[in-house]
Amino acid sequence: MKLFVDNLTHVDFSYLHPQRGLLGESWAVQLVLEGQLDQQGMICDFGIVKKRVKAWLDAHIDHALVVAMDMPGVRVAVDKGETQVSWTYPTGERFYCRSPEQAIALIPAAEITETTLAQWCREQLLALFPEQVKGLDILFVAEKIESSFYHYSHGLQQHDGNCQRIAHGHRSRIEVFRNALRDQALEAQWAETFRDIYIGTRSHLISDEGASEHRYRYDAPQGEFELHLPAEVCYVMESVSTVEQIATHLAKQIKLEHPDSEIVVRAYEGVGKGAIATA
Repeated sequence: MKLFVDNLTHVDFSYLHPQRGLLGESWAVQLVLEGQLDQQGMICDFGIVKKRVKAWLDAHIDHALVVAMDMPGVRVAVDKGETQVSWTYPTGERFYCRSPEQAIALIPAAEITETTLAQWCREQLLALFPEQVKGLDILFVAEKIESSFYHYSHGLQQHDGNCQRIAHGHRSRIEVFRNALRDQALEAQWAETFRDIYIGTRSHLISDEGASEHRYRYDAPQGEFELHLPAEVCYVMESVSTVEQIATHLAKQIKLEHPDSEIVVRAYEGVGKGAIATA
């Protein structure tokens, strides 16, 4: 007998891709349990399944930087509750992240994919359930997006929760309206501008903005965070990079290009949520 839960939750995180570098991602979670029926005629109560799996994913994957330890060129050091990750882009630029240990998930794999991440999660999740549960399968599924979207990473220093982590991210749609009409050309333009981007806050930038490498650093409730990236994959905002501020920034920038139009931007933060700004 099997029990399934579709769209149990979503995970938003960033990971190191062997060609593209730091990449924000958002995946839906599908779960299947296999086992025997208990005295209540259940494999496991749905409420228990959802609560335990979501709590585990929140603690280990969601809003983390996920790193494949066997990816060529990756170097990891863990000491005194802090993790440092170094890597070199195929073009020669450097990636470096220093974070509290809980902000970086280290996966024994050569590359992060839906499959390799699921394999790592499976055994650990199975241990959360009673003995009548004999098997577990977890699937990570990317949202099907027909229109423009982009992958972005960021960190929110002042956030009380895990959004404060300096390198977490999302895979997000963007919708732009000019005078109430959808403008897919503008959507494609900004999706390309934000392709595989790190959206940084100017006050967190400790290097010169014109330098070839951007260095970001801040103190947050969980500890000290630091991130070094090639400048070409960074986009600096004056404000914090909440989705509300991203939507506002985009609306203002598009308004400068089209001053005679009313601009509405719907910026997504992962799947099914976001902010609307008008200019």
